[in-house]
Amino acid sequence: MLPLKLPNRLLHDQANACLAQWVAQLPGHLPPSVGLDASELTEFDSSALAVMLGLRRELVLRGSALQVTGMSARLRELAGLYGVMDLLEPH
Repeated sequence: MLPLKLPNRLLHDQANACLAQWVAQLPGHLPPSVGLDASELTEFDSSALAVMLGLRRELVLRGSALQVTGMSARLRELAGLYGVMDLLEPH
């Protein structure tokens, strides 16, 4: 299952189900970091950030880290506006 991919559409009505599905599918033993490919995400609102941050929080609780790649300029801009870009940038 790892790495994960964001769908091309992630809006408020899909956010909770998306996050719950990922959390339910996480293996018991995680690698040091889990990749999340955002390159296909084209239709989104701030709920997409909430999903990414929720996944990040769950991974951190389990001793892993989130590595988001493929963020569009629009998604980066939204993350910057909400002040969460530092939590989502690859390190």
